[in-house]
Amino acid sequence: MATTSANLYARIEPDVKEQAESILAALGIPASSAITMFYKQIILHGGLPFEVKLPLRKPLSLEELSEEELDAELEKGYQSMREGRTKPASQVFEEMRRDYHL
Repeated sequence: MATTSANLYARIEPDVKEQAESILAALGIPASSAITMFYKQIILHGGLPFEVKLPLRKPLSLEELSEEELDAELEKGYQSMREGRTKPASQVFEEMRRDYHL
């Protein structure tokens, strides 16, 4: 059976392209195969195969909080700590870097 293909032309930031292709190369996956997989997942999902949304809220800034709002945020943190809902600082910083592209 003869295989046919179609060309796809897309403009993308050079840094994004370089980083993605470096990862794909380490995985042994040609960019064209990754794009084909992405398109097939779009078909299977009937849309993008991942959530596309804005963050619920931006990180809090002390300058933007009233004294009452700051007290409420500190109280939330204190309650979380008392309930044992804590994480190592290294994990929190890594999540912040990932979530806010720092």
